[in-house]
Amino acid sequence: MAGYDEATRARLGADAATIIARYPQARSALLPMLHLVQAEDGYVSPAGIAFCADVLDLATAEVSAVATFYTQYKRHPNGEYTVGICTNTLCAVMGGDAIWDEVSAHLGIGHDETTEDRVVTLERIECNAACDYAPVVMVNWEFFDNQTPASTVGTVERLRAGQPVAPTRGADTVCSFRQMSRVLAGFPDGRADEGVGAGPATVRGTVLARERGWTAPEFDVPADDAPGTAGGVPDAGRPQSSAERPPTTPADTSAATQTSTQKES
Repeated sequence: MAGYDEATRARLGADAATIIARYPQARSALLPMLHLVQAEDGYVSPAGIAFCADVLDLATAEVSAVATFYTQYKRHPNGEYTVGICTNTLCAVMGGDAIWDEVSAHLGIGHDETTEDRVVTLERIECNAACDYAPVVMVNWEFFDNQTPASTVGTVERLRAGQPVAPTRGADTVCSFRQMSRVLAGFPDGRADEGVGAGPATVRGTVLARERGWTAPEFDVPADDAPGTAGGVPDAGRPQSSAERPPTTPADTSAATQTSTQKES
């Protein structure tokens, strides 16, 4: 199995050391390490698998088992942009299937296939975690909300023409697949605070609850589960009642939503 040359291995080794230092056990760093080698090669290559195995003292079979489990890790060269079209229930009802059919026919490729110019890899996604803006398309995991077949084809064509493309929410522009893989490996690109993390539809429930004075119902903690009793849990580990919880503002919800949508799995 061919490996990295000395210079590449030294560079990746320095990044790997930074990643591993975040974890009490080195093997726990495998997921971000796979993103790291994907940022290097554009997919999880044989060289990348060997590197991760060597650095983390794992068998290559163990690394491969993880790399083949999660869909964000690609086992063959990926395009510069992954275009993921959600065809799960709500997006499908709102037009996701029609978007998929139009874009797939326009590009002449199917699921997990890449255009001949190596720019776009097309994926059928089970859920983009943005049902409040269905139908949703993602480009390298940046949100494109309330899409139509025509708008998505237009986005794809701008990508193929090398034009800058701005997502509906999040960063100001879409970066490349390799750049996003490096971000997912834990190396920020300084764009986390760009744009809006959650729009009006996302925080509508919170706003409505505040306007109408709605609160969550109180609940009793069984005696056996109370802190300090047999079978009890510490305060930090038990659910809080609505009286104990600090009020949630739309800004709080926006931040939480932005955090939760930065990478699946």
